[in-house]
Amino acid sequence: MPSLRKSLFAAVLVSATALSPLAASAETILGALSKAYQNNSQLNSARAGVRVTDEGVAIAKSGWRPTITGSADIDFSRSHFDARTNLGSNRGISLTTGNFGVQIDQTLFDGFQTRNNVAAAESRVRASFESLRNTEENILFNAASAYMDVIRDRQVAVLTEQNLQFLTEQARAARSRFDVGEGTRTDVAQADAERSSAVAELAAARAQALASAATYRQIVGDEPGRLRGASPLSKLLPSNLDAAIAIASSEHPAILSTQHLVDAAAFTVKSAEGALLPQLSASAGVSSAFRRTAPGSADTGQDGTTNSATIGATLTIPIYSGGRTSAIVRQNKESLSQARIEVDVSRDTVRQAVTSAWTQYIAAQQTVVANRQVIAAAQLALSGVIEERNVGQRTTLDVLNAQATLITAKINQASSERDLVVASYAILSAIGRLSVDRLALQVTKYRPEEHYNAVKDKWIGLRTPDGR
Repeated sequence: MPSLRKSLFAAVLVSATALSPLAASAETILGALSKAYQNNSQLNSARAGVRVTDEGVAIAKSGWRPTITGSADIDFSRSHFDARTNLGSNRGISLTTGNFGVQIDQTLFDGFQTRNNVAAAESRVRASFESLRNTEENILFNAASAYMDVIRDRQVAVLTEQNLQFLTEQARAARSRFDVGEGTRTDVAQADAERSSAVAELAAARAQALASAATYRQIVGDEPGRLRGASPLSKLLPSNLDAAIAIASSEHPAILSTQHLVDAAAFTVKSAEGALLPQLSASAGVSSAFRRTAPGSADTGQDGTTNSATIGATLTIPIYSGGRTSAIVRQNKESLSQARIEVDVSRDTVRQAVTSAWTQYIAAQQTVVANRQVIAAAQLALSGVIEERNVGQRTTLDVLNAQATLITAKINQASSERDLVVASYAILSAIGRLSVDRLALQVTKYRPEEHYNAVKDKWIGLRTPDGR
């Protein structure tokens, strides 16, 4: 029996080496989160979306700036008089005319539309910043969850393989006892059935481990190598549920984003109302016109160049637009109302997420402690049942049942340990504090305000700040 246990331990050790995390040169959960922060395609797409939103401020500010347009045209014509059909000369006419000019238009008053459009665009930028922060937290949480899924599923695969090896030995022992008349054919059949079931379970466990690895690769952007075990973020969590809810209500980026969108909707209403006010604009321009005829032409008009300059102002007073402007104002007011409701929706969603994560965390803590006791008791029970079976006081079925209880307890423990760590990250994400700074990730932090400051006041230029 001691030699059997030694060989079984060696087989399990080989399996653990292939599938379980090792301490030496292993990836940590914070290292995986750093990779996800840099490599995740969904997060990079969200960052690009924020840069798109930034340009809305420069577009809105263009309403304050002058527009300059140039125009030029030149025409050449030639006609010929036939002496046989006309009494005049048979000479033709060659005429060249042209006109060149530059005009500047400047809006002086547009009913405060530009001012409100700029304010709305700035609010949308602030909302996009918070939305990006929310996306970052979601990606970091997904990465932590994927990391722990890989560890759990690899542990389950190791435990399932260990179970298969144990059942294989039990089937061999049952057959040997049957051969010497100490067992029954039923014992052999039960052992073989349990072993065959374990083969199927091992195949499913290995498939699940590969699927979890694929999810990890999608989120983190790298293959999961050797992963080191992780601990819950107990020190970063609030003291109780009420404190967690209070923090989330004031700090969660999803709530802050919707609040900024309310501001943007309010400024949009004011901008739409500005279309009902008078509009005043000024314009100035210079132009040059010339006329040339070819030498010997029959045309007797005067050649030369005429230069002119104009300056003026235009006052437009809207009277009736067919109801279009009024409908736009009403539509924007409804959008404002919807935006305010969305704030309440976000608060309710965040509160539910905090409560759910907190209760799962507490439940996982209790489950981990309970499963440790179950494993200790099941291990002791299995050893006792094996000894009793060896002296004829127990059957093979009793051994198989005891082994199933032990393996189930160990698998449940792997799941509960995973749930405990993931729930701690879920709480930190739900309160809006799962960030690069809080986790002290060794990564260059993406700062969206840098791009915004680079483009918000640009008057001209086709290249993006990064040179594209």
